[in-house]
Amino acid sequence: MFSWLKREPAKEEVVENVLGELKKIYRSKLLPLEEHYSFHDFHSPKLEDSDFDAKPMILLVGQYSTGKTTFIRYLLERDFPGIRIGPEPTTDRFIAVMYDDKEGIIPGNALVVDPKKQFRPLEKYGNAFLNRFQCSTLPSPVLRAISIVDTPGILSGEKQRVDRGYDFTGVLEWFAERVDRIILLFDAHKLDISDEFRRSIEALRGHDDKIRIVLNKADMIDHQQLMRVYGALMWSLGKVLQTPEVARVYIGSFWDNPLRFDVNRRLFEDEEQDLFRDLQSLPRNAALRKLNDLIKRARLAKVHAYLISELRKEMPQIFGKDSKKKELIKNLGSIYDRVCREHSVSIGDLPDIKKMQEVLANQDFNKFHSLKMPLLEVVDRMLAIDISRLMGMIPQEEMHLVSEPLVKARPPHTGDLSLRVVWTAGPEALEQMEGASLRQTEMMVFQ
Repeated sequence: MFSWLKREPAKEEVVENVLGELKKIYRSKLLPLEEHYSFHDFHSPKLEDSDFDAKPMILLVGQYSTGKTTFIRYLLERDFPGIRIGPEPTTDRFIAVMYDDKEGIIPGNALVVDPKKQFRPLEKYGNAFLNRFQCSTLPSPVLRAISIVDTPGILSGEKQRVDRGYDFTGVLEWFAERVDRIILLFDAHKLDISDEFRRSIEALRGHDDKIRIVLNKADMIDHQQLMRVYGALMWSLGKVLQTPEVARVYIGSFWDNPLRFDVNRRLFEDEEQDLFRDLQSLPRNAALRKLNDLIKRARLAKVHAYLISELRKEMPQIFGKDSKKKELIKNLGSIYDRVCREHSVSIGDLPDIKKMQEVLANQDFNKFHSLKMPLLEVVDRMLAIDISRLMGMIPQEEMHLVSEPLVKARPPHTGDLSLRVVWTAGPEALEQMEGASLRQTEMMVFQ
């Protein structure tokens, strides 16, 4: 299905150039600003080379039994090590599904010390998380260009959240910052959004451009019920996402079984093609996404420097430091207003005030630095000159990539053939398929 998710090694030179330049720019121009103002203690760990070299990642999030693991199996067209599928809550851990020549499972503690993987910062969540984290490797053609992260099914009730033993939403935030797509899956039979699921969706805020919403198992209801379920889902999402725009919802049944109600077959096929076309663009746009994330990080680092320097300026020299610290944290909103006014910063660029107050409570304000303009000027020049130069290289990069198949063919559906989108390599494949049976056609294309 996804045999097109491959790049020819000889044609990756421009991609490597862009990513190599990004590494140099980050280390020489942005990292000094982050270290000077303790950015890593407040927001995000230092970026390593593996963060830039990582393949595009897809994060699946949803309540239990919404079909997350089955969705991965449908993309890969095979099982992966450690797979468990069932109507009960089966996936109890974060599973990164990645490419390797051999099938196997790498446990979390070994995974975070591997310098070739980008998961090293996750060790701060402790053994409770690492015991619930693993990497499943297998030689799938799909995984040559992307990686997929399966998450534990989100349950309802306070007990399940407490019993996890680690910061579940914090882990989600870490992944959300680094993945290229976040797929929220909903079951057509379970549209309720539990408290923990609401918190998980709120943790993804700020990454709205990465989120895609899927209404799964839509073939289990007829067309009249589907219309009502779709409306109910849009109403529920409007309460949680709190955006004036209407979110795009992809409707379908992403598994290999025959459709139960096939009156909406054409709709499911079109929706599936739209979603897969979106996923297909990830390898092609990987460098652009990393560039975009670096720009967002640079803007946040500048705002953070303004905030820290403002807090440092308000601290007394000798007496009353503790009381002044409590006062500044309590009145952080007025500090935000002053930063926006004096430095022409948009209020939307500032971090969440409640989270900032929580982190500041454990910080030593005496170690904060005053504003150092040369560091900020270097970042400004980076955004104005270096980033613009790299932006000009990206269209050239896309020309060097194998981006789309020449022919997109879909075999006709019968009662025992699953809903599929077949991607073929060219007209020669169609000539081979002439006169072949339906099952032979399928085998030819998917080999």
